[in-house]
Amino acid sequence: PRIVPDAARILARIILKLQQGGDLEKGYYTKLCYRKFRDLMSHYHEIRTDPKRVEHLESLSMVLRDLLGEKLLPNFTELQGIYGRLVVNGFNILDGEMNSIGTGIYLGVSVVDHRCTPNAVATFEGTTLFIRAIADIPCLDWSQIFISYVDLMQTPTDRRTELKSNYYFLCTCTRCIVPGEQVQMEAAACPSTDCDQYLQLQDQCLPISCEKCGTRVTEKFLDEFREVTNFTKLQLANMKDVASDLDVCKICFAKQKNVLHRLNLWHTKTLDLAFESAIEMGKWQDARSFGQLLLPGFRKYNGDFNPLLGLLYMKLGKIELYLEHVDVAREYLLEASKILRITHGENHSLYVKQLIPLLEQTCN
Repeated sequence: PRIVPDAARILARIILKLQQGGDLEKGYYTKLCYRKFRDLMSHYHEIRTDPKRVEHLESLSMVLRDLLGEKLLPNFTELQGIYGRLVVNGFNILDGEMNSIGTGIYLGVSVVDHRCTPNAVATFEGTTLFIRAIADIPCLDWSQIFISYVDLMQTPTDRRTELKSNYYFLCTCTRCIVPGEQVQMEAAACPSTDCDQYLQLQDQCLPISCEKCGTRVTEKFLDEFREVTNFTKLQLANMKDVASDLDVCKICFAKQKNVLHRLNLWHTKTLDLAFESAIEMGKWQDARSFGQLLLPGFRKYNGDFNPLLGLLYMKLGKIELYLEHVDVAREYLLEASKILRITHGENHSLYVKQLIPLLEQTCN
């Protein structure tokens, strides 16, 4: 049987709902303020001049013609408006562990804007969406509440590219336009193994010396840094199979040692992939080591109250419990609790059914 793409399925549902009066449905974000579907930005001009989106829409329109029939299918201009509202305003519906399980339109919540230093997060219980504050917000002013639309473990350049490509705006937040973060994300280690200073070597020419200890960077070290960075990026892009992923990660670590700074983004991404691969393969000692090394980079780039950081602590606690390190497990799980009670809430199924039972095991 022919499989209908998810995008065609949700477009069909939106089309049918609109034809049955759904265009009058109101999504309230305060007691008096609301949005209807037509209030969502369609980015009509940007979609029309975006070759990838035009090609995608044309292929979807053919599927929809077969699915709905000519009579129910809107004309192409109207279909493009519906499509634009979906791709720009749609939310990835996430399970408790932040894995995408679908897409949905949430009319009221679409008022929330993006920032790379968010003060709120979007989490789900089933298909119910919650916007939860992760920083003090003086009053309920939706123009001052921000979530992140993109993965924060990206360089500012990559974040801005993704936002421009998918949402048609160029982020100008301080995290994107102040060069410090990009420098540290792409940093080399100091050639002196006794020094923890990070060095900016991307697009730099010799002579270069460490600002902290004065160690000079040799041409050989500069070439090695560039080679290791490019090698790591290539491997991260190509890794698909869990078993071989872990082996490739270990090759990357051997090359990265004393070359990439411990908070270098590509090193952090390698640790993340190695951690998940080790868990999948049941290699708990490896997973424990990778997870411990991953914590500083995960906290730095995702922020102190990010669901992914809370889940990392919970996974580490679970691993330590399995290894019968009960006291260490308790410490990790308490850290997870501090974060997840903010990002998910104490009534969320992840908190009640997964985290609390793990904490109870550390008290027995």
